[in-house]
Amino acid sequence: MSLRRAIVWFRQDLRLHDNEAITNALKMADEVLPVYVFDERIFRGRTRCFDFPKTGKFRAKFIIEAVEDLREQLRSCGSELVVRVGKPEEVIFELARECRSNWVFCNRERTAEEVAVQNTLEKKLWTIGQEVLYTRGKMLYYTADLPFPVTHSPDVFTQFRKEVERIVPVREPLPSPKQIPHFSSDIVPGLIPTLQDFGHDEVVPDSRSVIQFQGGETAALDRLHYYLWETDHIKEYKETRNGLVGGDYSTKFSAWLAQGCLSPKKIYHELKKYEAERGANKSTYWLFFELLWRDFFRLMGKKYGEKIFLKGGTKREEPSGLRDNWQNMRPWLEGETGVPFIDANMRELNLTGFMSNRGRQNVASFLVKDLFVNWQMGAEYFESMLIDYDVTSNWGNWNYIAGVGSDPREDRYFNIVKQARRYDPKGDYVKLWVPELAELPADMVHIPDQLKFVEQEEHHVEIGKDYPQAIVETRKWN
Repeated sequence: MSLRRAIVWFRQDLRLHDNEAITNALKMADEVLPVYVFDERIFRGRTRCFDFPKTGKFRAKFIIEAVEDLREQLRSCGSELVVRVGKPEEVIFELARECRSNWVFCNRERTAEEVAVQNTLEKKLWTIGQEVLYTRGKMLYYTADLPFPVTHSPDVFTQFRKEVERIVPVREPLPSPKQIPHFSSDIVPGLIPTLQDFGHDEVVPDSRSVIQFQGGETAALDRLHYYLWETDHIKEYKETRNGLVGGDYSTKFSAWLAQGCLSPKKIYHELKKYEAERGANKSTYWLFFELLWRDFFRLMGKKYGEKIFLKGGTKREEPSGLRDNWQNMRPWLEGETGVPFIDANMRELNLTGFMSNRGRQNVASFLVKDLFVNWQMGAEYFESMLIDYDVTSNWGNWNYIAGVGSDPREDRYFNIVKQARRYDPKGDYVKLWVPELAELPADMVHIPDQLKFVEQEEHHVEIGKDYPQAIVETRKWN
């Protein structure tokens, strides 16, 4: 009797815990071949409209590290990870033909580029009598457990939350496999590429970074344990989550969640365990609340498909007055707008690949509502730069800020100076990333364009020379 063989194609599920694809493959197959393909269109390509590198060096480094960790995890189970660079629909098909597998297991994706790849692979496999068996793993909830079909998902988050959180149970995460039967073939595992292979320079760590993100399941589980059990930081999460400086004001789980190094169900059940042993409060609930937002944006991506990328968003109404304006876009993306709170956030992004949630909302609002730049330009730049880029969360949030997505408020607008004074009252964050303004007192650091000449002399900064003139006068927000 011939052996039943399965390929497990790892995509954005770079972990062994709570991995339905590998769990199902082990149930059905005698031998399992784990595969990861660095899609050349993702790692060497450009964004769809505005020609930014599709995957910047910070996220590329993180994914490389995650694949390295996955290979080590698989080796500890007696298996091996086959790594290739190319087009997954071609690479997986050739491997399936070479090793005479029966099935390819993979996590189903729902947005256009990923769907095109999986559909092409599926059709190619049919020609050799094989099939793709899809699994789930990105969401906290299984869509089959929701009280509505995806096409009837509520368009407003609050309604979604009320319909789901108290009545739908979160399934237990699947256990990690202890042993994976080795594939009896001569397939070469392959080398894991380097940053240089994708045209990037080495990442030089910046001492100001909130944390030094390390890709992989091992680092993800360490971070989860640290934030809950080692430090009890979760107890103050609701109060600290809008912080700007340091590693502990928020969980920083997002990068590991985006690449599937950490399962949302794992976080949830670890959180429930923590609440049972050390107590529940508004902060522990708020982490669950944030996981609900991730599911909501993913459902919006499933429901509306390509519309989340279009200028009119899910509302299908293009906002008036927004232009593809590179003259305004460049100082924004370079952190040279002359508005310190905006510049500090953009410089942090450019130098580390990360920006706080509070920062993201402010820089997005500023680009769209103050500079009148097409929000899609900002969304694509974030796609390029963010270490924790998640397609539906990124584009859903930009839809939200631009007023073309799921938000009952028609005109969501951020008063930048008010926000800066509230969340950076002493100017510590601005001074960290905009050292030109380090000598300014707290009452001046967020409004340097309003400094009189004598005040500039007193504090050793010349506006227009040491720091740019503001492209939007801060008096607008006073």
